[in-house]
Order: sequence, then C-alpha cells, then structure tokens
Amino acid sequence: MAPQHPDTLQLPDLTAFDLDAYLARIGYQGECPPTLATLREIQWRHISTIPFENLSCLADEPVALDLAALQAKMIHGPRGGYCFEHNILFAAALQRLGFVVTGLAARVLWKAPADSTGPRTHMLLKVDLPEGTYIADTGFGGASLPGPLELATGHAQATPIEPYRLLAKADLFRLEVEMRGEWQPVYSFDLQPQQFVDYEVASWFVSAHPTSRFRQVLMVARPAGRRRQSLFNAELKLHDPDARSERRQFGSVAELRQVLAELFGIEAPAGAKLDAALERILTGA
Repeated sequence: MAPQHPDTLQLPDLTAFDLDAYLARIGYQGECPPTLATLREIQWRHISTIPFENLSCLADEPVALDLAALQAKMIHGPRGGYCFEHNILFAAALQRLGFVVTGLAARVLWKAPADSTGPRTHMLLKVDLPEGTYIADTGFGGASLPGPLELATGHAQATPIEPYRLLAKADLFRLEVEMRGEWQPVYSFDLQPQQFVDYEVASWFVSAHPTSRFRQVLMVARPAGRRRQSLFNAELKLHDPDARSERRQFGSVAELRQVLAELFGIEAPAGAKLDAALERILTGA
C-alpha cells in the first residue's frame, strides 16, 4: 500500500480487503504495478464485470458501505451496487495495489434540468500517478467511465467506448460524454477531498430518503464490450456506438428477474419486497 496522506481516502479495515478475490471477480491476471496501464485495465474490467444496480434501495434494504459488506455483496454475491458501493470497493483495491487515491464528490447533471442544482450525491476518485493526475469512476450506471481521464480540460479523451471531456470554470470541473454525436453533461465536481463518513451521509440520503430517485425507479447497467446495456424500469436499451440502438419492453416480474440474471449477472434478492417493488414499476403505481 502507498503511504497515506491526510487528504487520501481513509477506508476502515482496508488491510482485511481480499484483493485476490476482487481481481478474480473482475478477471484480472498478472502483475499489478500502480501505473496508468494497470488503472485502465482494472477500471475497464470492473465496469464490464460488476453491474450498476439499485435493487437494495427498491427492496427497502439497508446499503452498508463497510468493506466486509461490499465484498459479500459484490464479489461473492454476485450482485452490483451504486456509486458509493462501486467506488469504495474500487478504491480499496487501488489502495491495496499502491495507488494514491483521494475521494471526491459530484453533483449529477445527467438528464437533469439545466437550471437545477442537486446535492453532492455522486462519488468519484482522484488518482495521482507518475504520469499525472487522473479521475476514475466505476459507478455512474449507463454512462460509467470506461477508463480513467487525465485531469486536463478542453479536449476529448478516448475511452474503450465513448469519448469524454472535462471543462473547467474557476475551481469547478464539468464532465461530459459524447453520445450519438452530441456532448452531454454527466456531473460537476471540485477537488475538495471527501472521507468515508461523508459518503455514509450521502449514501443514506440516496438509499433511504423517501424522495430519492433510487427508491422509485429501477436502474441497472453493465457494458458488453463497446455495447452499452442499461435497464430503466421495464425498458432495456442496447446501444452500440457503431450500430443501431435497440429497445425492449418487459411485462412481468419474472421477465425482469430473468434479464437481471442472464444479461447483467445479478442474483436478485428473493422475497416479496423486491417482487412488490418490481410490480409497482411495471404498473406505474
């Protein structure tokens, strides 16, 4: 592990993190030096293997962020999670490999009205490397970063799927992605370091507050190669940058459970709570 700086993300019980199990889960083999090449490979394998999903919120289950709970759910589950779960798990792996990682927070702009200001309810990471400073993020659903981005503004940066760019205004950064020929805002952030306790507070709001979108709609995503695959409520969207997009609708809880298992590799929780939530989504109740 790299020496800790006061601003770096301090994760409880980091020494108990099972790095070998994480690397096996994402299919990574070989040496893992703390380099940009390793960061790129691990980030890509992470988002391509561990799905983004909010089933716990829909089932009214608590979302624990301690590493033991995250490993049980996302490494041994097999389940996925949302931004705090993904990026805390990712940060733990990076720190165990010797990367210098700082936690950051963002305001979501994706699909939001242009004049709205939301809370800082998204987590991302800053990674300091010999090659420079990069941002990394494995937990933004259908627009999750396929690779780290240099903390440099004003130009497009290639990733394994779409190009992204960072724009700057004063001390604020704005992340955008180019999809279908248009630049779309993803989120805005600054470089104020965040700690585990900050994420616990934000995660509680996202998972438990009655008005949180994560308690109202179904959101699942995991890319397959360059194809984006996302499930929003009962609609599945498949988008390949080099081909046409496809949409499919599902009409039953059984169909939703089937697509969660077969397309996203999610072993959805059994029981009446989740089934009732999925039924509400299907009926619009």
